Parts: sequence; C-alpha cells; structure tokens
Amino acid sequence: MSIDYQETIPNNVNLGEDRRLQRALEKWQPGYLDWWRDSGPEQSSEMDVYLRTAISVEAGGWANYSHVRMPDYRWGIFLAPPEADRKINFGMHKGEPAWQEVPGEYRAELRRLIVTQGDTEPASVEQQRRLGLTCPSLYDLRNLFQVNVEEGRHLWAMVYLLHAYFGRDGREEAEEMLARHSGDPDKPRILGAFNEPTPEWLSFFMFTFFTDRDGKYQLAALAESGLDPLSRTCRFMLTEEAHHMFVGETGVDRIVKRTVELMREHKTDDVRKFGAIDLPTLQKYINFHYSISLDLFGQEISTNAANYFTMGLKGRYRETEIDDDHTLTEDAYEVPEIREGAIVAAQAPALTAINERLRNDYVEDCQRGVDKWNRTIRQAGVDFELKLPHRAFHREIGAFSGAHASPEGRIVDEGDWNSNEGLWLPSIEDKAYVDSLMGAVTTPGKFANWIAPPGKGVYGQPLDFDYVRFN
Repeated sequence: MSIDYQETIPNNVNLGEDRRLQRALEKWQPGYLDWWRDSGPEQSSEMDVYLRTAISVEAGGWANYSHVRMPDYRWGIFLAPPEADRKINFGMHKGEPAWQEVPGEYRAELRRLIVTQGDTEPASVEQQRRLGLTCPSLYDLRNLFQVNVEEGRHLWAMVYLLHAYFGRDGREEAEEMLARHSGDPDKPRILGAFNEPTPEWLSFFMFTFFTDRDGKYQLAALAESGLDPLSRTCRFMLTEEAHHMFVGETGVDRIVKRTVELMREHKTDDVRKFGAIDLPTLQKYINFHYSISLDLFGQEISTNAANYFTMGLKGRYRETEIDDDHTLTEDAYEVPEIREGAIVAAQAPALTAINERLRNDYVEDCQRGVDKWNRTIRQAGVDFELKLPHRAFHREIGAFSGAHASPEGRIVDEGDWNSNEGLWLPSIEDKAYVDSLMGAVTTPGKFANWIAPPGKGVYGQPLDFDYVRFN
C-alpha cells in the first residue's frame, strides 16, 4: 500500500476514515513539532538533507531518497502489510486468531509495553541533539539525521497505537512522551540508558551499535505480539532500525581502521599524539555502552516477562523458529547468579527466564560485530583484541546489581573496583580527550582525522556528494 504524502499526517492505516482519531492525532502533532524544534537536532532547520523517506511498506521498494529540508520531513504512521489469517504463536492463546482490538483484560499490560518502547524513541533524539555541530563528515551528518527522523517516526508509530486503541489513557500517555526529557532530573525518560548523555561521536556510534541493537530485540519480541496492529507496527520499525545499527557497526569499524593505520604508519600504540582514538580507550567505551544496554533487558528472572509471554503480548526473538512447545509451562532455562562470591549457572523456569533468553540472543549478535572489528585489527597486523565484558560487569539491574565484577567476570570488592574503574570505564581524562577531537568537517568528501572514510556512499552516491546542503 502506497503512502499519501498529501495528507496532514502521512499514513497507510486509512486514517481519513476515522475522523475522531485523525482529529486527536492532528491535535497532538503541533506539540510534536514544538518538541522537535526545541529538542531535535540543533541548528538543522535550514539544512537540506539527503534522506530516505518511506513511500510504501512493501519489500523491495519502500524508500525514496532525496534532499529534504529538515523541518519539512513528513513523519507518518506506517504499518507492515497484514498477514492473512495470522495466528498467535505462543502462550495460553497459541493457535487463536491474532487480535485486531486490545483485549480488555490485557489493556494495562499492553499500554505499559507500548509506552516503555515509545519513550525510548524521542529520548535518543534528545541525547543526540548537539552531535551535528561536531560531525566528522557530511556523510556522517546525513546518517545522524536519518537516524533522528526515523526515531521521530517511531514515536509516531507508538503514539498512533496509544490514540487508536487506548482512548483517554492513551492520549494522556502520548502527551507525557513529550513532557519527559532525557536526563531531566524531574521528568527523566523511563529507562536508564536513555538518560545517559551522548556528547560526542564515539558515544553515538557505540549507542547505535549497542543500544539500538537492544531496540532490535525488543521490537522483534513485540512483533510476535498477539495484538496485530502492534506486531505490524514493530515489523516496519525493524526495517528502519537496521540502518541505525549499520551506522554504529560501520562507524566503530572506521574508527578502528583509522587507528590501526596510524599505529602501523608511526610504529606506536600511542596514537593520541596523532589525533586518533587508541584501542584501549575504544575498549573502555565498549565496556560502558554494552553494560548499560544489557540492563535494558531487565531482570534475569521476571514474572512480568512470564506474564507477557503467557498472555500472548510479547514473544521471543524469532518465536516460530524455536523448537519447543511455545508455552514453556514445563521447560527450564539456564540463568547466571552469584553464589558464594562466584558467578555460577542455575536452572530456572523458562517462563520466568524470558528476558535472559532475549539477552543471550543480543549478546551473540553483539559478538558478531566485535568479531568484525577484530578482523580489521588483525588485517592490519596489530596484536590487540577488543572484547565484550562479562555480563556481570557494571550492571545496575538484575542478579548483578549491587555487586562489583571485573570485565573478565571476577567478583571483586569495592576497593578493587575503585582502584580499577578508570582502567575499565572511560575516565574523565578519556572523555575530555575524545571530546577534544570533535570538530565539524563539512567539506564534501573530507573526513575527520580520527575516522576512516566508508567503503561506499549512500544509495550509490560518491563520498564527495553534497549529503547535506547548508542554506
């Protein structure tokens, strides 16, 4: 189904056929535009950016690339095409037709899931608000803005569900999405990682690799939902989310490539004197962003997650590909815990370990990206290996909250932690150094010294293409 951009709110949900809903969303729209102006990308209002815009939701041609003036980008409501006779594939309602309306008995739980997911979308835009002022190239600036507008559209997707299916409560929740702000001491965003600052581009690339990857797994689990409109919404969001992770994975890889180039050229590990980001500092940033993203999956043992699964509200990653009965009433799953000062594996009911299974899928996916970065290092002949820290490291939620663990997974006391924290996590000096490298490079085809150019441009365009035009 094509999308009509002549509509006040572009959509493929026949919004014009529901005047009450359309009026409610049109009433919310000015507040969203005010939020974008006040909290979106700073000093971008006069820029024309080479952006991808959805023109349909069908595979093989859903996007159009053109220069768009940032304030004129058309956010809208896009759901993936419906699946004929779709069934619920897990939980107590397994085999029943998917719901087209919210079951009254699950109303509160579904609203909570949608609000929590929706709150992350504007949060990341707020976190990245000032990055455009220090872009390492026009190519990267364009990618930042593409991520920003798509996160803004993902907010629209969740707000549509709240307005369409939750009445007054949903409208109030939609207003609250614009009232909370990342890092606000009085009205912060719901999840901790989305209140962390993203002050420079190394953090941005780490965020889009690690934290947006959490988004992939949360969206994939919600795409299994028995509520069909939620499933269809998340399936289309996943199409756009892939670009965000690409930005992060290739961004870090390009930093690694530039670093090892300078290491070989100058025959030294100390590349800071040549304006690059050394590999030990990259490892510290990996340790931080990976660990706070692990917290986003919640408690290892969770009755809420078990209830969501049993109710048919939120499944597992690629639920239908898992070889079990999809009810989990008799199954067990391995979870970590601390016992007598050591981390051990314990058996838990699979239903209550849903979060841990999703976290395990995420860990495997993250490792594939780190493996790619290490190939870049090996190909340069450099003896260094980047690693994911142990899942117990630097955790604030779950079995490891309140404990101190080294990146290798050794439980340490508070004194050891305090002595080594600056070796394991970015120090004030590390952050100041990385920040000192940030300076806008806005000549087409030119890149900051600390990052290598990408292998190719966007959508077949050359690297010296004017991805962003300043008016």
